[in-house]
Amino acid sequence: MRDTRRTRTILGLLLLTSLTLVVLSLRGGGDGARESASGFFGPVENAASAIVRPVRDFLGSIGSLGSKDQQISDLQAQVDSLKSQVNLTEYARKRAQELDDLLRLAGAGQYKTVPAQAIAFGPAQGFAQTITIDVGRLDGIKVDMNVVNGQGLVGRVVSVGPTTSTVALIVDSTSTVGARVESSMQTGFLNGTGETGRLELQLLDPFAPVAVGERLVSSGVKGGGGVYVQGVPLGTITAVSGTPGQLTRIATVVPFVDFTTLDLVGVIVEPPRTDPRDAVLPPKPTTSPTAAPSGTATGTATPGTSASGTPSGSASGSPSPNPSAS
Repeated sequence: MRDTRRTRTILGLLLLTSLTLVVLSLRGGGDGARESASGFFGPVENAASAIVRPVRDFLGSIGSLGSKDQQISDLQAQVDSLKSQVNLTEYARKRAQELDDLLRLAGAGQYKTVPAQAIAFGPAQGFAQTITIDVGRLDGIKVDMNVVNGQGLVGRVVSVGPTTSTVALIVDSTSTVGARVESSMQTGFLNGTGETGRLELQLLDPFAPVAVGERLVSSGVKGGGGVYVQGVPLGTITAVSGTPGQLTRIATVVPFVDFTTLDLVGVIVEPPRTDPRDAVLPPKPTTSPTAAPSGTATGTATPGTSASGTPSGSASGSPSPNPSAS
């Protein structure tokens, strides 16, 4: 009780003093009284201010919370916009590189091409490995025309609609391409295996020498899958099974084209007048493949090298299911 009475007394004195100072201020006098009161109550006022200030700042921050949230939201939107611009720039850079590689290959081989984009992947027209491209009969496309990209031979047109066409890839298990070995000039047939990164070469002459690291181009010889333009890069020999003279002697070939990233391609609407031979092949790798023991040659080759020696990119994105060209 004593503490309560004492507190009430102090509060009453403070209230009375405040009223007195107000009256003096209104009358224009009492500067001395105000100075005296300030000297007496100054420490009390400072202590109270120290206690009240954090609360006041917190309440003020609540008022500006909405504006800060808006600022954060605006900054996030700017970051997202910049990311989109970077992605778009990277996509445009890759497309430009693909187009440059395609133009280099077409120029070196003297092919007249119609550019196209792969818009769908999947089985179609009785083939397991196909793509649909966005050009067709209205663009001058015909069945059996060859399709390339900046890395090499992609396949051939097997069905043509007004605005789209279906292309059977050379890795399809039914595909056969007449091939020629770069150095020895030996010819044979390059067969698809159904795998995107592996082809098999069977030479016409089972006694012909063949080595790991040798590269292949299309020979123009009619294979089981149709006629292909001569001189188009096919791939690199990475392994040879069997011995010279065996009819089952097979060379494993890694294609130059990366069939998992197909995007920009070109349809050869006019073949070259003369065989470009090896002029279209990309530069040889700096490291040569090595032969493995036990008489079987092995080695590795990196697919996806363009005719200019530059890796060819592709736009990201998942293709839609393959529609039939109509």
